[in-house]
Amino acid sequence: MKRSLQGRYVKVATAGESFKAFVPAPLPPRPAIDWTPALRTRFDAALVALGRLDAVTDLLPNAALLLYSYVRKEAVLSSMIEGTQSSLADLLLFELDEQPGVSVEDAREVSRYVAALEHGLSRVRGGFPLSLRLIREVHQVLMGRTGRGARLAPGEFRSSQVWIGGSRPGNAVFVPPPVHELDECLALFERFLHDQPEPTSPLIKAALAHVQFETIHPFLDGNGRVGRLLIALQLAVDGLMREPMLYLSLHFKEHRSTYYELLNAVRQSGEWEAWLEFFADAVIASATQAATSAKRLLDIASADGVRIAALGRAAGSAMAVHQALQRHPIATAASLVTATGITAATVNKALVQLERIGIVAELTQRQRGRVFCYERYTEVLNEGMSLPGQAR
Repeated sequence: MKRSLQGRYVKVATAGESFKAFVPAPLPPRPAIDWTPALRTRFDAALVALGRLDAVTDLLPNAALLLYSYVRKEAVLSSMIEGTQSSLADLLLFELDEQPGVSVEDAREVSRYVAALEHGLSRVRGGFPLSLRLIREVHQVLMGRTGRGARLAPGEFRSSQVWIGGSRPGNAVFVPPPVHELDECLALFERFLHDQPEPTSPLIKAALAHVQFETIHPFLDGNGRVGRLLIALQLAVDGLMREPMLYLSLHFKEHRSTYYELLNAVRQSGEWEAWLEFFADAVIASATQAATSAKRLLDIASADGVRIAALGRAAGSAMAVHQALQRHPIATAASLVTATGITAATVNKALVQLERIGIVAELTQRQRGRVFCYERYTEVLNEGMSLPGQAR
């Protein structure tokens, strides 16, 4: 199907130069999406994959333990797309008040992503609608009140022009709507989220809304991360995922150039179908991988539980530490005392036993404040998490 530009360009004149900014047409797309049999089959498969992943919440005895790590994996991946260098281990170390292997500010940014997601989910589960107000709240948590994000109007839609690529709007790769068009773009976007002017199936809505939000680019900074957070919130609001176990940012990171090319192709020539194919494939790949990883993590924990049970009298305390490590697979003895409620001496004895049988490894090689890692567990969680330029 042939479509034209999905919006209009407006000329903007500033003191320094004139440039054209793009104002997107409101959703849903016109003409309507061409639902070929292949595209419909892809979306059906995506819904099945989402359903299987959602069922993990019921089927796994330790789904709550997995969720802690899955949310943090998505936070790290989404932040990597924006250039943050923090790894999953760095984030977990930061949460333990330990020194991460990267700048503290990078780790803090990823930690704020976790807080923003948890804030958004808490609000929508409490009945608050997915709205511009909630989007601003999420952005405020994401950017924080201190650090480099605090200077970029946390929780406020921008009051100045932004651009993507280049050193100024005149040589930019893409220039989002000017400020005087922003209110109307956002009002129409919110109407679409609320199924106006017509209802849209939840997964399709999430796919379309993601492109529109990235195109509007309503904040001075953090638009990419908020746009990916909105996918999780949209799926929760519409009942497709009860828990945020889907980490789409892994697929977006691995296919970053295609991701950006498709966003631009939608704007320039209305290639919505190509974007929808990519989005459905991202859901299928991510949901399948997350469900498979959950099964592998369960198998590891179960097999290790059998080995721990063979420890005899030490098994009880070692099992409690093992359970805590499934939630936070990088931990200190002090954090494990807090998590388990058992004494420091008993925790340290359990860690000696777990290290002896190869379940945990000590990372710091120091006498006090040692950091331990649930080795095989973190290996599974770290799959796909390499930074650009690192070996995979």
